[in-house]
Amino acid sequence: MSESVEQAAPRLTDASLKVEGAVATLTFERDDVRNAITGTALVEDLLAVAEWVNVEKSISVLVITGAGKGFSAGGNVKDMANRGGDFAGDVEEVADRYRQGIQRMPLAMEKIEVPVIAAVNGAAIGAGFDLANMCDIRLASERAKFGETFVNLGIIPGDGGAWFMQRLIGYQRAAELTFTGRVISAEEALQYGVVLEVLPAEELLPRAQQLAREIASKPPHAVRLSKRLMKMAQRQQLPDFLDVCAAFQGICHNNPDHLKAVEAMLAAMGGSKS
Repeated sequence: MSESVEQAAPRLTDASLKVEGAVATLTFERDDVRNAITGTALVEDLLAVAEWVNVEKSISVLVITGAGKGFSAGGNVKDMANRGGDFAGDVEEVADRYRQGIQRMPLAMEKIEVPVIAAVNGAAIGAGFDLANMCDIRLASERAKFGETFVNLGIIPGDGGAWFMQRLIGYQRAAELTFTGRVISAEEALQYGVVLEVLPAEELLPRAQQLAREIASKPPHAVRLSKRLMKMAQRQQLPDFLDVCAAFQGICHNNPDHLKAVEAMLAAMGGSKS
């Protein structure tokens, strides 16, 4: 990490941040509670990194993973049992705490301007599963398990998981997983299209870093604009979307990195631009 990037990087409480070149890796460090998102500072840490990545133009890819046995167990079930922490109070209090707490996570994830790779090292349950689905690409350890388990606890995916999952794997499969609360293996997640690849545990993070470096080797402005277009395509009509594509392409054609990339490709082909 360069000195300037290190100085600008956020100071985290329950997670660590490592930067190698244009790749930033956020690691959840609360294995004592299976990296639960509620009852820890992990949401705040994630929000800080999301905001930092958007303004730190030297970063092209963000990798998210968990330390220890799990990726994230989602909500803290002990707090639910005690009606404490994020789950204390009447209907209005709980709803407000969701809006001011965990629901900031999907909004921040949706606004991250660089590709985000989830390296799912272990169980991704409840909100932990939803967080993985908020990423652009998911790689899984063969030890990973996934579960949209809210209904098993008599609650719903209050973090927006129902919005993300059906866009990822289709309504019918998302409905089955949501209504049954069934936990699936990494291989089943691969079959459903939840994850891109399943790897031995020791190969997971190296593969995520390799993929991140491959993406980061591309012109950074084109990567960020491509990410923005991918998100916009989910909510715009085609004519409006094409208008945005034309404007973004104009930006790209006038960026010095475009000409460098073209010249490099011509050189590799043994040709010239003349």
